Amino acid sequence: MNTKLNSKEALREIMSLAWAMVKRNGYSLSEALSVAWRNIKLRIAMKSRIVKFYFQKVDGTIREAFGTLSERLIPATSGVDNRRKNDTVQVYFDTEKTEWRCFKKANLIDIVF
Repeated sequence: MNTKLNSKEALREIMSLAWAMVKRNGYSLSEALSVAWRNIKLRIAMKSRIVKFYFQKVDGTIREAFGTLSERLIPATSGVDNRRKNDTVQVYFDTEKTEWRCFKKANLIDIVF
């Protein structure tokens, strides 16, 4: 994704994610747009550095995470990833556990900049 938040692709992705949250999670459109923007901002920030953020786990507990998507901060991976992509989850490299993790995009609570 382009790092410019005003690009047509980013806006299309935000609206698509927001409508999916309205349909799947019962969010109001304003709630869904807020969470969708938060997800885009998180992904863009993680591409350049380690970011502290909070999300609600499936069991209802709140998880504090430190994650990144920066290629210079994650270890090299080998092999081919044949798994299907899931647009409802965000994958990130957890710098505390040194493992790949994911969370439901609809459950993102806050980002600490």
